[in-house]
Amino acid sequence: MKLWGGRFTGHTDEQADQFHSSVAFDQRLYRQDINGSAAHAEMLGRQGIIPRPDAEAIVKTLKEILTDIENGMLTIDATAEDIHSFVEAELIARIGDAGRRLHTGRSRNDQVALDIRMFVKDEIDEINAILLNLLEALTVTAKQHTGTIMPGFTHLQKAQPVTLAHHLLAYFQMFKRDTERLSGCRERTDTMPLGSGALAATGYPLDRDFVKEKLNFSEITENSLDAVADRDFCVEFLSCLSIIMMHLSRFCEEVILWSTDGFGFVTISDAYSTGSSIMPQKKNPDMAELIRGKTGRVYGSLMGLLTVMKGLPLAYNKDMQEDKEAVFDATDTVKSCLTVFCGMLKSITFNTDTMYRSALGGFTNATDVADWLVKKGIPFREAHEITGRLVLYAVNKNVRLEELSLEELKNISDIFDDTLYEAISVEACVNTRNLTGGPATSAVLKAIEKAKIFLNNKKK
Repeated sequence: MKLWGGRFTGHTDEQADQFHSSVAFDQRLYRQDINGSAAHAEMLGRQGIIPRPDAEAIVKTLKEILTDIENGMLTIDATAEDIHSFVEAELIARIGDAGRRLHTGRSRNDQVALDIRMFVKDEIDEINAILLNLLEALTVTAKQHTGTIMPGFTHLQKAQPVTLAHHLLAYFQMFKRDTERLSGCRERTDTMPLGSGALAATGYPLDRDFVKEKLNFSEITENSLDAVADRDFCVEFLSCLSIIMMHLSRFCEEVILWSTDGFGFVTISDAYSTGSSIMPQKKNPDMAELIRGKTGRVYGSLMGLLTVMKGLPLAYNKDMQEDKEAVFDATDTVKSCLTVFCGMLKSITFNTDTMYRSALGGFTNATDVADWLVKKGIPFREAHEITGRLVLYAVNKNVRLEELSLEELKNISDIFDDTLYEAISVEACVNTRNLTGGPATSAVLKAIEKAKIFLNNKKK
């Protein structure tokens, strides 16, 4: 029996019925749906809108239904139209006419808006918890490598020496912003829509504030049309998840590159690698590659929902049923990717000697030569030109800048003296950059302490 069947005399086409049904995926909202319904029923009884004994029976039975589903004693009917109709039908089957009073003053439009908001709030909390684990892992690993010198890159070309700790803390900042974005999204999601009805609220004297408090929302929606038509919070949530995946993908790309024979910066644990069916020597970074690949999947969820919503008139339209699969799939993907990545990061061996040797190559200290000249009174543009000629000379000789003799240096410019050599060691190149946010050990240690404070505050 359809909840809306009174208006109809014919049956829905079987294929249309299956096409229309959402229970295959929205059954995932059973907990939110039941808890939301229980709060609504309790409010109806308190307000005298339905008899209090009926309200009490509804709440008691809804809790029993929830327990039965979670214990595997009750299987959600795959032929139901949606999770909402399944729960209501089960309620009526158990307590009869009292159950028919549950939907008083409510529409499936504001009911589903409530359920998906509750789901997104719950998932944001879970994802932020996983992100905090990743941030802690980054902090711990960075602390171990404050003195590990490696080349920094621009255009994937060696640029200037940094430390591995500094590099890892760059990702700390990215994922920190992700937690902040999710928290902001949660604030905007934390608005209770129940009481908006189908689109025009209701004439029943609902106590929306009671339901808000009961369901742990901070506010109630201020416009009934917007409340049932709004999926901005879903789009924003998917946008946050897409940015998380972008950050994971960039990190994975570096792990993949660094694990190649050409770089040799890292060794990925066997626990997060696979082999080849034909080439016995292969050890492939498949987990990192899969995370990189799944980024497109999450992007697809975001673009799909944006496209669904772009042309919809107010208020609710059936198109909006497409929000759930996008949100569910992206949520599952991000949680699994974050969990696997965090484990992979903890298992990685960083080949510090290889990193150091790589930092010595590629003239990563050329900028420091120019800076040394500036400190001797040479204008920067002239210093840049002198250093460029020096690099060209070293390239032709196939030596590093610090391997040139003082005589060779002076052939380029008389200003050079033997104090240059100490100034352009990779250690000096790193540790003279001790500004806040710089790669010097002193600056990085301060950044790590600040990161720890952030994490401790988040755990409170």
